[in-house]
Amino acid sequence: MDARLILAGLMLSGAAQAFDHQPWNGLLKKHVVVLEDGKASQFRYGSVERKALHSYLSSLSKVGEKEFKTWPRQERMAFLINAYNAFAVEKVLTRYPDIRSIWDFGKIFGNPFKDEFFTLFGRKFSLDRIEHDTLRKEYRDPRIHYAVNCASVGCPMLREEAYVAARLEQQLEEQAVRFLSDRSRNRYREGKLEVSQIFDWFKEDFEPRDKYFARYAKVLGSPGGAVPVSFLAYDWSLNDSRSSSRR
Repeated sequence: MDARLILAGLMLSGAAQAFDHQPWNGLLKKHVVVLEDGKASQFRYGSVERKALHSYLSSLSKVGEKEFKTWPRQERMAFLINAYNAFAVEKVLTRYPDIRSIWDFGKIFGNPFKDEFFTLFGRKFSLDRIEHDTLRKEYRDPRIHYAVNCASVGCPMLREEAYVAARLEQQLEEQAVRFLSDRSRNRYREGKLEVSQIFDWFKEDFEPRDKYFARYAKVLGSPGGAVPVSFLAYDWSLNDSRSSSRR
């Protein structure tokens, strides 16, 4: 058989295996409210079509680990980021509208990030297991922190579209720029950087931190180089657009 035909067949086979995130993409496009010139967002929890969300979550849970491991790196990352964000929305909806913060579930008993409330790869999973035990541990890209959304105002915005392998690099970099240019959460003032606590909680992911901030100096409004750093209080209020939600 012609080598070109074999290559074309392999490409088609790989394309066919790409996971379909369009159902989640549709929900995001309909319910994410973009704010601050694209630097922040809120979510219309109260008007989400639960049946559509549950169908998407079910499709995520049906993926086997063996199949998942055959996917390219970008496909795996996009799948895990979307899964985190979609299951976080579902967690909030189990108590909505009687919830003002993700921590209303509890910090010890009922901890929303440690609670194994969904199934992935045939076993019980938690949000922390996706973020810390899988994404951070295996993929080691600090921009993951700008993509996973903890349903809170202080968190980097929930993106208004699903993450997809073909554009993941562009999407992650845009999320980084959006978050770092948000002066309510990251700014240079009076000779020092005042930044989100994300950079303190997960400092090992951004080391060497001086070089990391220097890379985004223009976005931060910083002169670059080594400058003192302090951390701003994190707002754990629910990222809810209640004015736009059906109560």
